Amino acid sequence: MIFHLVHHHSVGPAQSPFRIVERETGREVVWINRFLDRECVRRLAETTLRSYALDLLHFLRWWVGVHHTDAIAEAALTESTLLDYVRFQSGQQSRPAAASINRRIVVAERALRNEFPDAPCQFAPGFHQLHWRRAPMGIGRPRLALSRLRVKTPRRNIVPLSVDEVARFWSSFRTSRDLAIVGLMLLQGLRSKEVLAINQEDLLLSEAQLRVRGKGNKIRFLPLAPESVQLLDHYRRLERPDPSTAALFVSLKGRARGARMTPAGLRSLFRYHRLTTGVTLANPHRFRHTFASDMLRAGVSLPALMQLMGHAQIQTTLIYIQVTPLEVYQQYARAVAQHIRPVPGPHS
Repeated sequence: MIFHLVHHHSVGPAQSPFRIVERETGREVVWINRFLDRECVRRLAETTLRSYALDLLHFLRWWVGVHHTDAIAEAALTESTLLDYVRFQSGQQSRPAAASINRRIVVAERALRNEFPDAPCQFAPGFHQLHWRRAPMGIGRPRLALSRLRVKTPRRNIVPLSVDEVARFWSSFRTSRDLAIVGLMLLQGLRSKEVLAINQEDLLLSEAQLRVRGKGNKIRFLPLAPESVQLLDHYRRLERPDPSTAALFVSLKGRARGARMTPAGLRSLFRYHRLTTGVTLANPHRFRHTFASDMLRAGVSLPALMQLMGHAQIQTTLIYIQVTPLEVYQQYARAVAQHIRPVPGPHS
């Protein structure tokens, strides 16, 4: 049995466009698709639904490999089900990242509990225990939380691009469209999907503002740097084809001329310029990291950066705070110079 993900473009509002089906017969995997429909009713973004579908497809393929059937009954869900799934992933030749394993575990457990609420077991004995969770940044009272089965995730090491790398990569672009795209990532910190989703009506150039649709379809307004305003204005007036599409960034040539730029097209653009410049770390999210690091060095506060980045939790913004020993020494010396007090003598 071989299962795969299919995408139905025209479905009802209460049905997920992503379905897991058997390749030969087209038979749907009911318990997975029922979970996806439930999440669709909650109005999750299509990208989130697709991620859930791929995670559950991975779990299903593991289950079929172990049990030789895609049918799942309550009696077959033992206390070691998810532990065995973790062991399987950890033992793979190309082991997935810890964050990927944890995400798959969470999604699989949610889907299984949705389908089998009376399953006679806890899926991970010894992990589901109550503990006190500290409030973010130590502000507020601790609260009770339930520990979960998870793999330890290494601390993320944010490596922004250097000034020389940015300059080399930037100088390789020739069109205002491409420069504007990179500028929105470097000077406004936009995600690649946010850039591609921008419509013409979202540009408020007279007010130097941009309306952005972030994760969860949340709207935020960002100030535009003068360089971005100039590039966007030049692109719209002189380069952009004039079709009826609402999209701001469109293909400039070929059969797709005038159509909204695709994620594949953006990846191809960055791949080409990485090869021509030798800046191997240049990718859309690296520019976003560089923006955040630059803003913090310039003195932007964490709450302000959180709004600029479109983060839902300030803990996500905190990963960009990485203070070097030299910066610690410089800040200490500056503080001592500003607030020095006389040291009491031995007979004071």
